[in-house]
Amino acid sequence: MNRKLTAALLIAAAVLTNVAFTVLGTVFDYPDVLKKPTDEILTAFRAGQGPIAGWFTVLALSAALFAPIAVGVGRLSRSAAMRAAVPVGIAAAVVQVAGLSRWPLLVPGFAADAADTDPSVASAGREHFETAHQVLGTLIGETLGYALTAAWTILVIVALGRTLAGRWFTVLGGVSAALIAAGVVSPLHVPGVDFANFIGYVLWSGWLLAFAVVLLRSPADRPVLAGSPR
Repeated sequence: MNRKLTAALLIAAAVLTNVAFTVLGTVFDYPDVLKKPTDEILTAFRAGQGPIAGWFTVLALSAALFAPIAVGVGRLSRSAAMRAAVPVGIAAAVVQVAGLSRWPLLVPGFAADAADTDPSVASAGREHFETAHQVLGTLIGETLGYALTAAWTILVIVALGRTLAGRWFTVLGGVSAALIAAGVVSPLHVPGVDFANFIGYVLWSGWLLAFAVVLLRSPADRPVLAGSPR
């Protein structure tokens, strides 16, 4: 996990996430579709199941990249904050993959059952989807995902300080982390939270790309930081 590989993974994660998110917004009205009634969600899913499941797989892959990214970034500092950041980043990857993987792995079966002519099978399909939607989606993938992603970002900023890239790196990362963390209260339907969370991820994508550029431009033999200088 050298700096060039870490930078490449940062770029890949940012690009794949944004491409998959944009395409899903077009073919599935994602993420707005998640707030619609169950029958509408499943009907929309069945209408474009192949592409939708495929792009959710890409989105899950982009989330999985944060496990090796956390390890690679962890090599940039020996501080306590960075030692904490590594497992937090890996956990962020795990919970988001768990949440997103339900779409290609579980939802096709739920959608098929929900369209069954047997009322009991159809009802069970809808109930199973709602359970997975709440547990794997809202609780694990989204709420924990937002919290852990924001925490990882803040820990990395604290560990690296301004030494790696300067004040702008700290400000951009901190603002994006705060906006992402706001998504934790999204289930409470607080006005403006979903938009703030969306803007947070847009800024965070920019921060990831900028992080990659900084790593690519820094000397390969530059020593890791022993602490967290400011």
